[in-house]
Amino acid sequence: MDRQQNEPDDAERDDDDRHGSDLELHERMHAGSGPTPPSARIIHEVIREDGEDELARSAKALVWSAGGAGLSMGFSFFTMGVLKSGLPAAPWAKLVTAMGYTIGFIIVVLGRQQLFTESTLTAVLPLLTRRDGKTAYRTARLWLIVLIFNILGTFAFAWLISHDALFDADTNRALRTLAAEAVKDAFWPMLVKAVLAGWLIALMVWLIPGAGQARLWLIFILTYVVAAAHFSHIIAGSVEAAFDVFVGHLSLGGYFTRFMIPTLIGNTLGGVSLVAILNHVPVREELPGTEQA
Repeated sequence: MDRQQNEPDDAERDDDDRHGSDLELHERMHAGSGPTPPSARIIHEVIREDGEDELARSAKALVWSAGGAGLSMGFSFFTMGVLKSGLPAAPWAKLVTAMGYTIGFIIVVLGRQQLFTESTLTAVLPLLTRRDGKTAYRTARLWLIVLIFNILGTFAFAWLISHDALFDADTNRALRTLAAEAVKDAFWPMLVKAVLAGWLIALMVWLIPGAGQARLWLIFILTYVVAAAHFSHIIAGSVEAAFDVFVGHLSLGGYFTRFMIPTLIGNTLGGVSLVAILNHVPVREELPGTEQA
């Protein structure tokens, strides 16, 4: 009787061993030295724990991190302009220019700055796991703060580089051309492209825990595809659209109607429905504490 009360049975020991193994693998993944590809359940839990940390951050911390991310994303637009200014007018030139787009994402992701499109995956997994009002409120709070200060950061960067005296004529011309291209699509094409961009960025977040030392290449490749395919990203694209506002080619109202609204809807749909839900549902029955429908 005492033995039954004090010692775990075989099933409990198996669960404990598996949980300990998961924690050990979790630590190795974060150290970039995992010996084998992690399971979908472990990736889910790593990202969910990151989401829990994000939801627990203070408003002040989110403000500074999100503002910094908005500023950092400006280097995607600026680097593309620098590359474009030095290339001939050839069909392949846009494929080289697109490499510059990856810079802002590399800074933000490896620097652990708060980016709205990443949070469409990380912050949603705790909500999908618990499905309660408190988590829903914390998710909405995170999204609102991060989105607002990401956008403010992009406007600050766009205003700074919109002064013609800072750069040579070729760079200024390249920046203006890129900014105009960012808002040339109609509402529905831009929304669909934004869905695809949101999907790719959220998939990037999903793949990073198991990427180890290949994280840099993973970020580079997936964000390069976003740029080369001219998909619309709410934060990277905001720098371009805001620049267009500051140089007088786009009204502030046009920024919202032609760029922000379709891109925000599309990125959110891509990040939440196409990735978070599809990657959560296959493993939710294996997760401890998940409410079942």
